[in-house]
Amino acid sequence: MHLRGVVLPGAEERDLWVVDGTVTFEPVAGAETLCRAGWIVPGLVDAHCHVGIRYGGGDETRDGAIEQAETERDAGALLLRDAGSPIDTHFIDEHPDLPRIIRAGRHIARPKRYIRELGIELDDERELPEIVAEQARFGDGWVKIVGDWIDRSVGDLRPLWSDDILKQAIDAAHANGARVTAHVFGEDALPGLINAGIDCLEHGTGLADDTIELMVAGGTALVPTLINIDTFPSIADGAGKFPVYAAHMRDLHRRVRDTVGKAHEAGVPIYAGTDAGGGIRHGRIADEIAALTGAGLSPHDALGAASWNARTWLGRESVSEGAPADFVVYAEDPRSNPAALLDPQWVVLRGAVVKIPNPVTGHR
Repeated sequence: MHLRGVVLPGAEERDLWVVDGTVTFEPVAGAETLCRAGWIVPGLVDAHCHVGIRYGGGDETRDGAIEQAETERDAGALLLRDAGSPIDTHFIDEHPDLPRIIRAGRHIARPKRYIRELGIELDDERELPEIVAEQARFGDGWVKIVGDWIDRSVGDLRPLWSDDILKQAIDAAHANGARVTAHVFGEDALPGLINAGIDCLEHGTGLADDTIELMVAGGTALVPTLINIDTFPSIADGAGKFPVYAAHMRDLHRRVRDTVGKAHEAGVPIYAGTDAGGGIRHGRIADEIAALTGAGLSPHDALGAASWNARTWLGRESVSEGAPADFVVYAEDPRSNPAALLDPQWVVLRGAVVKIPNPVTGHR
């Protein structure tokens, strides 16, 4: 097939062709023209989602997981970093019409220190390096640990692991060719995680100037999941037995956009993730991009955090010669009109068109 449009992140209108599932900028005789104008965006990335967790909680069925992946695809998210799932979703790889998934295996936590039955719970923290190495071999180059959670004995967020064990665990992941990310809401767990060499932080609402500086020095990335952080007030409302924790969560929510803006200004790499699965519905990457602009990222940087920059970070190509043909076409520039992200004209995955009927616009 043949397309013409502005290929982001570039600024010029170009012609491109799709042959045998890959992109070429060399003319192909007899190619069918799919579009003659538009904005061609490398397949969107949801860098923190959970295919396999049922909305509302619990393990998803195989059919339900496929439906979740379809929802992401139809929103233009063609690459998913699954930041922990209770089920093995490798069967999705057998479906050429579904997004590519980069898995982090299962969450690793301590008993009663995370969502029950969602992850692997370790009675003895000394087991962490071994389990991290095991999950590194099971996943697709990532491991997910729970860095902090409410400790009901003290009534507030507290770290789950000692600093020495974190260092051993992260070293074990790296030795097995995997990067490590961590769920972390509060302040106290951050220095230990960053100083241990962690590769990424999820949420990061407790960041301050000193820990942001540590992230910059260590090259640690941040996936802030802002649309999930917007649930903090409701979490606080349901935490009546723990008033200190409730106040803490409200404060973290109040300042999160300023926190993310400071991290961005300091040079922390930021990527878009919705935390879909459980409490957030799938297919909301456009909302997370909008939230990032609200935190101070430019429209170009916010879109890049969910497209070309995120793809590079995850080791995947964008729209380039010989790259897999995974891209989304919009009628308008989604940087100047963010609403365009809600209405992709065309989604091309592995060189095949995914048709998306839209009875309002007539787009496919």
